[in-house]
Amino acid sequence: MSVTAHFARRFRFLTLLRASLIAGALYDLAFALLMVFAPELPARWLGLPLPPLPAGAFYLWVMATLLAMLAALYVLAARDTRRYSGIVAVAIAGRIAGGLAMAAAGLRGPHLAGLYPLAAADLGFGLAHAGLWWPLRS
Repeated sequence: MSVTAHFARRFRFLTLLRASLIAGALYDLAFALLMVFAPELPARWLGLPLPPLPAGAFYLWVMATLLAMLAALYVLAARDTRRYSGIVAVAIAGRIAGGLAMAAAGLRGPHLAGLYPLAAADLGFGLAHAGLWWPLRS
């Protein structure tokens, strides 16, 4: 493989990795905003129970804050992937672990089957990040 082809290939992987990180950030930010401003929408779409509102909104707000923080970290990693490669590694592990945890939680009963699409999305992001980051590591 020529040097030019090698760098072109790396640039493609880097561009796709950055795009997947931005997509993950937008996904997390969208859910964070929905959990604060319209929690009944994703609950209805996915058929998932909500905590008793308004008192239980506190839990949704905490999760939304964490999701927004995660989205910000994804944007940092997308802007400077080499500098923030640790964030990329944590994003890969976290997405895959989160996807597996949601899939396992979905097995607890039919009332939690709405977790499967979320598990698939997290696993998809984690595997995409891993597949695009792996060739860039060296």
